[in-house]
Amino acid sequence: MSRRDVFIDHVCDLLRVLGPVAPRRMFGGWGLYLDGVMFALIEGDRLYLKADQETEARFAAAECEPFTYEAKGKRISLSYREAPDGSLEDPDDLLPWARLALEAARRAKAAKR
Repeated sequence: MSRRDVFIDHVCDLLRVLGPVAPRRMFGGWGLYLDGVMFALIEGDRLYLKADQETEARFAAAECEPFTYEAKGKRISLSYREAPDGSLEDPDDLLPWARLALEAARRAKAAKR
């Protein structure tokens, strides 16, 4: 098992209280899905959680860096924020943030309907 697989399994194990989290490959990383919505992504050994207008300030206050990537010479930022420092060690620390991300993902999906 690769180091990356171990990290993905670790994150999914931390989040199992939410329900059956399903990792899916995407663009060199992994999307984490629950109930048909992507609420988090993994790039390397970093977990990013979905943010929106209702949650962005909380993630920013916790100094959670935005997910960015470079395409065609431009830096692109998505509505995902890195999980707070230390939150990947204990589900009690991560779950409140993951719930915020899941709520944001559900709002985004509902808005598309």
